[in-house]
Amino acid sequence: MGILERIAEIEREMARTQKNKATEYHLGLLKAKMAKLRAQLIEPTGKGGAKGEGFDVMKSGDARCALIGFPSVGKSTLLNTLTSTHSESANYEFTTLTCIPGVIEYKGANIQLLDLPGIIEGASQGKGRGRQVIAVARTADLVVMMLDATKGEVQRVLLEKELETVGIRLNKPKPNLYFKQKKGGGLSITSMVPLTKCNEKMVNLILHEYKIFNAEVIFREDCSAEDFIDVVVDNRVYMPCIYVYNKIDQITIEEVDRLARQPNSVVVSCNMKLNLDYFLDVVWEFLALIRVFTKKRGEAPNFEEGLIMRRGCTVEHVCHSIHRDLVPQFKYALVWGVSAKYSPQRVGLAHRMAHDDVIQVIKK
Repeated sequence: MGILERIAEIEREMARTQKNKATEYHLGLLKAKMAKLRAQLIEPTGKGGAKGEGFDVMKSGDARCALIGFPSVGKSTLLNTLTSTHSESANYEFTTLTCIPGVIEYKGANIQLLDLPGIIEGASQGKGRGRQVIAVARTADLVVMMLDATKGEVQRVLLEKELETVGIRLNKPKPNLYFKQKKGGGLSITSMVPLTKCNEKMVNLILHEYKIFNAEVIFREDCSAEDFIDVVVDNRVYMPCIYVYNKIDQITIEEVDRLARQPNSVVVSCNMKLNLDYFLDVVWEFLALIRVFTKKRGEAPNFEEGLIMRRGCTVEHVCHSIHRDLVPQFKYALVWGVSAKYSPQRVGLAHRMAHDDVIQVIKK
């Protein structure tokens, strides 16, 4: 029996098993077996067989966004509108057959936008070029899920399921759980909070399924069995996702209003260029980018060339961006802007920067 057949059999068994206290351990074991089989499906362990032709492109710019969606939802049109790259777009499905990169220039940042071929239901099992598309999506900093507004929520549910299957967790934090395999000493399971979704017996069953008999587990939050399996498997990717509903010019204003109020959602029309400015603002926010300007002593700040950094970065991170040898010679820095209590404020390496701050570094 092949992997796909075994996965299908487990799915059928889970569907016909009633969810109650008596069956929760059985269901937990089935989930662990399913995760194990899916990991084998994504990363074949066999030595033989030629590798499939990939279409990943070199990572460039300050951040990378992957456009994921079903065929003919407007991914190529969005790329053509926002970047200077041309991606073939037409009124038939599967116009794009490979990965086409473009660059969005926004607030001084170069954001790489990847137009990926449309994926179909069953992509996680290798249908179409689904597995390759999803492999590229795992390397992105942000997933932009393009959806057809005329088809409601159907596409969103199907795409979320496909990405969930291959270990991409959208808009979810990583479980606050410590797990480490040891060479001996048995299983040590402790929890810092009361556990309502999982317990010690469930943890033991899952670890035995993975043939792990010596490990230390510390629950720092109330995690479910699925969260624990994710930590044990350790190949999950947690990334932000924006749901972009295209073709809003073809639906009623009430439906546009309903879709726009969904969490992490943006409504646009690529053909009529509606709401694209707001879309770029949301992309900037989700990527957690900030811009920092530098100045030399006695000179005005250079507002034409800012450093693009991540939100929460410190003066030390800025120094590394300017030059790798700057930190050993660092004496102090002067900062103007939102992060400073007064302008200029004299700060050390641990000071956190804010968007559009100006910094002057003083060396020893």
